[in-house]
Amino acid sequence: MRVLLGAIILTAGTIGLASPCAAKVVKFEIVRVDSPAFEGRSFGSVGTYDRIVARATIAVAPDDSHNNVIVDLDRAPRSALGLVEAVTDVEILRPTNAANGNRRLFYEALNRGNKLALALFNDQQPVAVNDPVKATDAANGFLMNRGYTIVWSGWQGDVAPGGGRMTFSPPIAAGITGLAREDFVFDNTDGLTGATLSYPAADLDPAHAKLSVRQRETDSRATPPGLEFGFDSPTKISITRPDGFDAGAIYELIYMAKDPKVMGLGFAATRDIVSFLHNETADSNPLAGRIDRAIGFGASQSGRYLHDYLYLGFNADEAGRMVFDGLMPHISGGKKTFTNYRFSQPGRSPYQHADMLYPGADFPFTYPVTTDTLTGKTDGFLARCLADNTCPKIIKTDSEIEFYQQRASLVVTDTQGEALEMPDNIRLFLISNLQHFALAGAKSEMVKACAFPSNPLNAGPPARALLVALDGWISNGTLPPASRYPSRKDGTLVTPEIEAAGFPKIPGFAYTSRMARPTLINAATMPPTKGAAYPVFVPKTDADGRDIAGLHLPTLEAPAATHTGWNLRKPGFAEGELCDNNGSMIPFAATRDERLKSGDPRLSMAERYPNPGDRAAAIARAAAQLVQDRLLLEDDAKLFVPSVN
Repeated sequence: MRVLLGAIILTAGTIGLASPCAAKVVKFEIVRVDSPAFEGRSFGSVGTYDRIVARATIAVAPDDSHNNVIVDLDRAPRSALGLVEAVTDVEILRPTNAANGNRRLFYEALNRGNKLALALFNDQQPVAVNDPVKATDAANGFLMNRGYTIVWSGWQGDVAPGGGRMTFSPPIAAGITGLAREDFVFDNTDGLTGATLSYPAADLDPAHAKLSVRQRETDSRATPPGLEFGFDSPTKISITRPDGFDAGAIYELIYMAKDPKVMGLGFAATRDIVSFLHNETADSNPLAGRIDRAIGFGASQSGRYLHDYLYLGFNADEAGRMVFDGLMPHISGGKKTFTNYRFSQPGRSPYQHADMLYPGADFPFTYPVTTDTLTGKTDGFLARCLADNTCPKIIKTDSEIEFYQQRASLVVTDTQGEALEMPDNIRLFLISNLQHFALAGAKSEMVKACAFPSNPLNAGPPARALLVALDGWISNGTLPPASRYPSRKDGTLVTPEIEAAGFPKIPGFAYTSRMARPTLINAATMPPTKGAAYPVFVPKTDADGRDIAGLHLPTLEAPAATHTGWNLRKPGFAEGELCDNNGSMIPFAATRDERLKSGDPRLSMAERYPNPGDRAAAIARAAAQLVQDRLLLEDDAKLFVPSVN
């Protein structure tokens, strides 16, 4: 049944507001409780789950050392107690019977307001579900069968409501103006295109803003005849495309913006909500007495958010307690986010073909404290948590595209390209030859702007095994499997030229050495300008294009195709540039004669697997080895062999 509590406001009773420094979650408003959730579905020995939909108000002291890193916090409006408040959506999935839970809080940092954890760990398909109501929305039930309490809360202050997205409402630093910059790649063939600005324009005269276009990221900005734009409203513009530029062209608008949001307050919201749910014992906490450990997970943008969260010191709450015992940043490379800045745009991510000049991909790129040889700065993701003894255990996973688009090689090299050793609390895994994200059951298909069929390989099975390993690590000290990540030291991380990478010369499919190459960025100019470059590297491959290093899915040990994490843009869409986060799949020829006729150097299926059952047997052996190595769960080993013909 669904229990409707209306808008019952539960004030965080024992927190109190006697002093500004004591304030954290000051109001927890339960909007709705679905009990049981998922249409009453029961999950193994855990039983049914409840779904709690809520709103939380946090209040932080601007002068507290745990908060004063937040940009423009001192410009935000304050309450009568001198605190800065913000409101966020919260959702909780908890076992109906508290005794059946595993006492672990699994927090997913949302990706642009969207939930991805159930898609990855529970194999949701054919789409990720933001409003998990139906029994089928729990998919394979992995997280529930193991008794996790799952928590989401909004942190990104510019997420548009709707579509089940969760929002966060930070205060506005009203009255502040400044230059803001927007990059747009429309990937459509229309002559007139509308765009939404991140901040309202302070001046609606187009003559006081500057629009330029360039076909490729490295081209000079141009203002050709026919390039026109106008303000439809303070936050909407219309652009007319000039002749000579295709659908993949980059449009850049520089304009005078106003009223920046105190976006960095989202980090405090995550910190304070997780700390409240973990530690608060009053009835105002719907998880009171249920939680012993907390794990934070984020995928892509939200994995980069976890990098920032840790780097900026938010894994210590205002009482100095460690918030997350373990973190799982997934497909986040060596980047952070453009969040804790004035006129920030957290949805941006510097890629090879777009957004290259936005913050979030600058030093430091990795966990250990190192020195940047280009600037002389010494820093690392762990610097602040080392100082206050709040460093979590971390299992980080990346796909192959992160080495081309997200500076992943800088996770394991210093800024001169020399190999780095990871601290004892870090494990790194390349899930070899995957694109950025693919749902379970995905098929290889053509993507609008890309030249080649997509890569359907799914990271769910190893992610589940690594979550189990992280849980054991934080709970009882059981060491997880050793890292599997390319390294300069053993020659599996190489310069991006084809000769060094070892990629096969496949007819009709050209290897690319294009990468998002990081440089120093001079943000004192508008637009910013590039300075000296950092060295970057890619995984070395074998004769099939398979990454030598990393965690190989069982089907990669007996492949039927070359899978890459990267894809290229097709004609009419900035041909030849990297196609965002998409990968490719290029099947092997069926027979030797077929491959020789086309000039394909890769062995055919008949040459690889001459007898019926050869491929299935090889995949079964690979799966069994991964189970032994604790990189695949026994139940997931069964997923691979039945699908092989």
